[in-house]
Amino acid sequence: MLIKRLLPIVILVIASTPLAVAQNKVPLTHETMWALKRVGAPAPSPDGKWVVFSLVEPAYEEKDQVSDLWIVSADGSARPRRLTFSKGGESGVAWSPDSKQIVFSARREGDEASQLYVLDVANGGEAVRVTSLSTGARSAQWRPDGKALLFVSTVYPGAADDEANKKMGAERKAQKYRVRVYDKFPIRNWDRWLDEMQAHLFVQTLDPGAKAKDLLAGTKLVNERGFGGRSTDSADELDAVWTPDGNAIVFVATTNRDAAAYAMTNTSLFKVSTSGGEPVRLTTSGDSFSRPTFRPDGKALYAIFNPRSDTKVYNLDRLAKLSWPEAGQPVVLTTSFDRAVGSYAFTPDSRSIYFTAEEAGNEKLYTLAADGGNVTLALDMMRGVYTSLKIPAKASSNILIATWESAINPPELFRLDLKSKTQQPLTAFNAEQVAKIDWQPLRHFWFTSKAGKRIHNMIALPPNFDERKKYPLLILMHGGPHTMWRDNWGLRWNYFMLSRPGYVVLLTNYSGSTGFGEAFAQSIQGDPFKGPGNEINEAADEAIRLYSFVDGSRQAAAGASYGGHLANWMQATTTRYKALISHAGLINLESQWGTSDTIYLREVNNGGPVWEQGAVWREQNPIRFAAKFRTPILLSVGENDFRVPLNQTLENWSVLQRLRVPSRLIIWPDENHWILKGENSRYWYQEVHGWLKKYLDEPSNISER
Repeated sequence: MLIKRLLPIVILVIASTPLAVAQNKVPLTHETMWALKRVGAPAPSPDGKWVVFSLVEPAYEEKDQVSDLWIVSADGSARPRRLTFSKGGESGVAWSPDSKQIVFSARREGDEASQLYVLDVANGGEAVRVTSLSTGARSAQWRPDGKALLFVSTVYPGAADDEANKKMGAERKAQKYRVRVYDKFPIRNWDRWLDEMQAHLFVQTLDPGAKAKDLLAGTKLVNERGFGGRSTDSADELDAVWTPDGNAIVFVATTNRDAAAYAMTNTSLFKVSTSGGEPVRLTTSGDSFSRPTFRPDGKALYAIFNPRSDTKVYNLDRLAKLSWPEAGQPVVLTTSFDRAVGSYAFTPDSRSIYFTAEEAGNEKLYTLAADGGNVTLALDMMRGVYTSLKIPAKASSNILIATWESAINPPELFRLDLKSKTQQPLTAFNAEQVAKIDWQPLRHFWFTSKAGKRIHNMIALPPNFDERKKYPLLILMHGGPHTMWRDNWGLRWNYFMLSRPGYVVLLTNYSGSTGFGEAFAQSIQGDPFKGPGNEINEAADEAIRLYSFVDGSRQAAAGASYGGHLANWMQATTTRYKALISHAGLINLESQWGTSDTIYLREVNNGGPVWEQGAVWREQNPIRFAAKFRTPILLSVGENDFRVPLNQTLENWSVLQRLRVPSRLIIWPDENHWILKGENSRYWYQEVHGWLKKYLDEPSNISER
């Protein structure tokens, strides 16, 4: 079935206008939200004919959830079809250079760890397992000739081969004691305790019986005290890519992770030969590099560049270029572009780069010449965000594939047409359900704060919205702080699940937010709570002034992570809110510094170490204002949260109980910084709605003027 080309992007929103909100539409429910299918990032074939992606069909019980790979033609001429039918999901899809096969990582029946599987897409058949390492395999990439694979496995230090890894693993399993012992920092990351295991690079030919070769085993690099990959929430990533001749690998690593308690750390680019030997460092500065990519013609290497210093906690991600095959000094191409580079890709002729970047609640598409020059807006939009941009490297023309979503459109895959300024849907798994929901696009407004800054805001409206009625105001404060409220779909803080009982939800991009330039994001340094808190309160005042349907006498504020910190700051500094909600929020800057998995950035942000007791430690620490706590507050935290550890919420709870402030405490034994499990999420929304109803609802709730 042909999926027809849609109208220009600026009006591509299903059931998006007030006129489209008919009486037969229904409010968003948690059951509907959770059941909407989740489309993964696109992986287009090099020839530009096909796109493979993951699709999760959610369920409240994890055992009932289905996750498989699907394929769709890149021209949208046919419906997507399922490629895999396994019980477990697949990840890390990569196409062979001839566009006939894909490789992915999966843990299937009989596998003790995830392994690599190759599936012949052109001729069909079952996927064939090609690795059998006891430590597993992930993040595969094909060699340019299609005859070998590069991948990552997490191994024991000093293990020369898989037999050594098996032996070390068995020895540790046989130990009768269980203990964690450390002599360097860090010791935790996100929701896991760090151990001795290291991410290493492997290559393996596709010949029958071929064995994987560890390219980093025995090198001086991995024996450095501070060695590691680029740290993510789930694992270390090496961001590895083949060189154009297939004789070496370029990857990312750090050698100073052990200094994280007292200095900025960085990741550098390295090159290692596939025949073995010591890796060579390509970038020698203290700045960070990540996500290296070779241009299709093989004549240049690009990477995301982030400058490091002991004076700034935030700098923009910019795009840098290195000559090849002789890698010279990196040249930063986007110095004059005051936004962070997101996903990026090259046109097949290697002349142009397209990339995404945040801009005032959206993430838009930009372009520049491959050798540098002015950045121009390639595709404007009024709603939503683009992510996961891909361009097939061997296509006969420029084919741009990306994920698009908005607050009222779960992510789907689209092909972008730059000439007609339109986007063509390649998937539409959720269109039928989305069309039934009673919601409207986010509304944007700006105001100038008392400090003279232009502040961007969005509001989400409740179901059955009527401009003639009055609605309570729920102020939602984003985390980070270096992120922004986006016009995007979400499960954890879904704007329309929060507005569902009949609230207007206010989303303010306060100082520190990204998408408004580097200086704006950096301006929170040395002023973590007071400045942003004032802007949020002023934004609430402005919303009440602008919109007659907002009831200024009934306001509440909520947030998670940094937004939870701000909720606790509101507790310390104002009584304007009838209720507060703080998930994973700090109450004590000092104890947060000492128990979080990251500490040095906090020291820099607050103007010095805690024992020097600079102004921020004394004047913007919520617990020091505990005598002023009055507002009823709902506290929530995951036991496995190491970013804002459980102790912060317990300290807060103790203070609230000591002062007899109305409060409620929810602890999630099996969650981390986020609430991710279906039933936990459903219960959390029920608790939030119940807390707000208790303090915001009047007998008549929403009354006519």
